Amino acid sequence: MTMFLYAAFGGAIGAAARYGVNVSTPKLLGYGFPWGTMIVNIAGSFVMGLLIAVMALSWNASQEMRVFLITGVLGGFTTFSAFSLDFAALYERKEYGLAFGYAGSSVVMSLIAVFAGLYLARTVFQ
Repeated sequence: MTMFLYAAFGGAIGAAARYGVNVSTPKLLGYGFPWGTMIVNIAGSFVMGLLIAVMALSWNASQEMRVFLITGVLGGFTTFSAFSLDFAALYERKEYGLAFGYAGSSVVMSLIAVFAGLYLARTVFQ
């Protein structure tokens, strides 16, 4: 039961952070494109790569800390379910170019970001 609480508490923090990004980003970048979700997915992928590498190379994090950070905070922060809904909304509005551009760039940039996080952590901590 304790591990569920670590995941739940971390998830609440991650979800609140995601909400903050999703509320503030349209004010900065506009409302016609789901910038907040894209930014969250890319940033979350980068932090995931960074944390996983740091934990493997130099930080002997407890299982509780891993569940709190990876499952909880990052699980609550990243939004591939929201990503799917955003894609569907663009597609149903017949904004096919935006929809497929969003899907492709989100996936490619998130993959690049996770590798960048891995590289950064390995460079600093190895």
